[in-house]
Amino acid sequence: MAALGEAAARWAPGLWRRAARAAAGFGGRRFASGSQSPPTFGFLLDIDGVLVRGHQVIPAAREAFRRLVDPQGQLRVPVVFVTNAGNVLQRSKAQELSALLGFQVEPDQVILSHSPMKLFSQHHDKRMLVSGQGPLVENARALGFKHVVTVDELRAAFPVLDMVDLQRRPKTTPLPRNDFPAIEGVLLLGEPVRWETSLQLIMDILLSDGNPGTGLATAPYPHLPVLASNTDLLWMAEAKMPRFGHGTFLLCLEAVYRKVTGRELCYAGLMGKPSLLTYQYAEGLLARQAARRGWAAPIRSLYAVGDNPMSDIYGANLFHQHLQTRQEGAARSCAAILVCTGVYSPRARGPAAPALGGEGPPFHGHRDLGFNPGLLQAAHVVSDVHEAVRLVLGKEGWTL
Repeated sequence: MAALGEAAARWAPGLWRRAARAAAGFGGRRFASGSQSPPTFGFLLDIDGVLVRGHQVIPAAREAFRRLVDPQGQLRVPVVFVTNAGNVLQRSKAQELSALLGFQVEPDQVILSHSPMKLFSQHHDKRMLVSGQGPLVENARALGFKHVVTVDELRAAFPVLDMVDLQRRPKTTPLPRNDFPAIEGVLLLGEPVRWETSLQLIMDILLSDGNPGTGLATAPYPHLPVLASNTDLLWMAEAKMPRFGHGTFLLCLEAVYRKVTGRELCYAGLMGKPSLLTYQYAEGLLARQAARRGWAAPIRSLYAVGDNPMSDIYGANLFHQHLQTRQEGAARSCAAILVCTGVYSPRARGPAAPALGGEGPPFHGHRDLGFNPGLLQAAHVVSDVHEAVRLVLGKEGWTL
């Protein structure tokens, strides 16, 4: 069915085993746990709309971490920050969070939307076209991809491909290139700046089987592998209304591909929340933190706090569902907690299955997810992340 489910089924068991081995062999410092008993729970915290709005910290986030950080500046429980952003380096995001939240956030506590691409080693030696913005090449190489070509590099090699902007059209016809190695796949790491250029050149790669300097009478199908991260249709920044996310760009690419070829664009991997892969990856990082701090008790209960029902809540509930049938691993539950400081508004109509004829709320999830309205229901709806932390500490019997 969906690329999400297939990828999760293929990678999840191996991922947990690798994460557990990494935790057991982690060579970092060990910290005394103090008088509080070792935690058996951990937090998966979204960033945009939960901790920050744009570049402004939400005041409740600082209050939350005053409860989560001890007098020595160490977290009292394991925490990972799970974001669908991908246009920044992992270490840069950790530095940004450290400055905003007032304690040291380590890079291995941050999961970007594309972080699980490290698992797709069968594609790491291929020559991949990469789309997005920010430090694209550095991010792709950090994920394991050895040979990457940016959209700008492809456009420079084949300037006649990008024709929408009159100011950027070549004034003369360049000689055709026959020395450009074929592209073998596509990496979509986040929304690009010039959508029309990226849409055109990605389509050129897919329609030409990786040889944009040539033309094919019939588009190849199956097409080259496409790995994509972050299916968020919308996200919340400083503006009063949500902004387009990478899911909107993917929607455009899928629609153009279907319109041109009559076939569906298929993904070799689709990750970022609500992908099961992302939550398995997060569980592994929580295990590493527990090992580093010397906490012997297994982390049984996970609490995922987010502002977007279609990514944060759907994903947490999907993972909770998965945990109920899993045969290995420490975690037994993942509770979804929805805050009202971002995309979700308590004034909006509650989630329901999209109705025919345009009636009812629209479905904002990715087409490959299918739709289960029950997975949009949070275990708890709270005003902000501070209230979420107080709720969890109370449920776990910890000092407030």
